[in-house]
Order: sequence, then C-alpha cells, then structure tokens
Amino acid sequence: MSNNQLKNLIIKIFVKHKLKKLHATICAKAILNAELVGAPSHGLSRLKMYCERISKKVINPRPKIKIKNISKSISMIDANNSIGFVAADMGIKKTIKNARETGIGLVGIKNSGHYGLSGYYVEQAVKNNLIAFAFTNAPPAIAPYGGKKSVFGTNPICFGSPSNNKAPFILDTSMSLINRGKIRIAEKLNKKIPKGVALDKYGKPTTNAKEALSGVQLPIAEFRGSGLAWMVDILSGVFVGSNHSGKVKDPFDDFSGPQNIGHLFIAFKDNIFVKNYKRDIKKNIRRIKNTPSLKNQNIFYPGEQKYLREKINSRKKIKIPKNIKIDLNSLLLG
Repeated sequence: MSNNQLKNLIIKIFVKHKLKKLHATICAKAILNAELVGAPSHGLSRLKMYCERISKKVINPRPKIKIKNISKSISMIDANNSIGFVAADMGIKKTIKNARETGIGLVGIKNSGHYGLSGYYVEQAVKNNLIAFAFTNAPPAIAPYGGKKSVFGTNPICFGSPSNNKAPFILDTSMSLINRGKIRIAEKLNKKIPKGVALDKYGKPTTNAKEALSGVQLPIAEFRGSGLAWMVDILSGVFVGSNHSGKVKDPFDDFSGPQNIGHLFIAFKDNIFVKNYKRDIKKNIRRIKNTPSLKNQNIFYPGEQKYLREKINSRKKIKIPKNIKIDLNSLLLG
C-alpha cells in the first residue's frame, strides 16, 4: 500500500479505538514520520501498544486537555492522560505561538504519554524560524552512575535550529547507547543487540534483548550521560509535575495506570541577539562541514541525513515486517 493509504489505515485503527478523527490523524502523521525518517522503533511497532493502553483504559481516548497561561510566554498543559502525540502536538503549537508573539515560548506538559520522536515536534518550531529544545522523560532504563537499578528513562534531549539549508539542524538523541525501542524490536524479531550497550539484571553484559529489557541500559559517556538523563528527569518530571525518579510506567508491560509522562518545550526567535542569524548559521555549518574528514567519510550536521532519508523514503512504499502486518490486521479486525 502507498504511504497515504498506510496513514489512512492508522487513522482508521485509532478511530476504531475511540479517538476523534482529528486526534487519530495527529497520531498517524507522527507514526508515519518515524517510519519515513528511518526510526521504525518509534513507528508502527508501537501501534499495538498504544491501542492496548487505550483498551485497558490507561490512555484516555477523549481527553479534556486544559491549557493554563501563566504569562504571554509561559503555558502549562494538563493532558488528562491523553495519548502523547495529541498532548505534544498541542504543546509545540502553543510554544510556537508564544514564541512568535513574545520572542520566547516555554510550555510544560503533565499527565501525558509517550509522544514518539522529539525531533518531529522541534522541527515544527524550526520551520517557524525558531530555535527550540524538547525534553521528555520515560520509563526506567538507565541506572544512576554507580548504581545497578534503573531509575532514569532513556530521556532524549532534542535541539533544533534553522540552518538556512533545505535540512534543518535537528539533534535528537537519547541518553542511552541504544534506544529502548531498538531493543524491543530486537526482542520481537529474536535478534541480538550490540555488545556493550546493556547489562542483565545481575549486572553482567548481555547481547540478549530480553535480558537487557529486564536489566539496565548503559548511558552515553558514563557519568555524563547518567547526569544528563537526571537533568531531563528533573526538567520534564519534577519541574512540570509529572512522574519522575523511576515512577514512569512502562507502556508495554505496566497497565496499572497512566504513565503521567512530562514534556517541556522551549522555543525562541533566532534573531533576538543578531539580525543575520540565518546567514551566520549557514556560514557556521559550511565551515565545519569543510574541515578535514576521515578517509571515506563525510561530515554531516545533525538532521541532514534524516532529511535525506525522509526525502528518499517518501517516494517509495514503507516495508512492513510480517509481524507488524499481523498486528495491523488484528487491530483493524479485532
């Protein structure tokens, strides 16, 4: 099927699970985007999980989302346990509006759920000539440095900027050496994970995906990665009033209640301090890309390769693994 047909299929599945057509469309676009940019761990492979959480009443399909304007620049959103895509879509749009009106926008979101790729939201701000950050916390996966019990999520940090090139500058990275979605896909397909990215529950290195999911994922850069994961836990947990310090529920395994994930979006105009930001950022990128590179390697700025993948993948049909096709059929017919 074409990508548009696939999007309509996802919409149909979400509507079948009681979402409004508008909310189902928001979700479908975000899921399809993950597939197109080459991040299937955040795409179709999670659709069954979202629907199960709706069916088990731990995601609210018809939320009454409330926005509280603290100032012209700052807003707080209570997502009422909505699916994360809907809360984040509302949040980034409010952030953009605040930033365009006042120069800077700050929006906190609580009582939300997993929202897919952070870069998907930050890119929306960048396309409005804004520099932006996004933070979100996640279920326990990383231990504090020196510990052996997971309390931090893989807690991505995302930064975006206009680049004055076709591809925006988007750095979207988790604080673990490998994102949890890739481990889940490896488990589902009965494949091994790379060496050195996870420990089992006994603290021993493992390449077994199932053992990694019940154990600990290793952070980037040792104590630095652990510290950054902690920072995100504070910003998108403690600061906005959502779950934190290991209390975010695993969306795949824990149906005892809503996740209460938090998000924090920050955006500001790129010309606040200098008039020629776009000219200068293009100069910055060109200079760095033109520095000497290793043999048979190119220097790409963050977001450049993602842009190229999306451009290529948009012209062809998305390859759907057999097990995902089975999930789609069961969700549609069940």
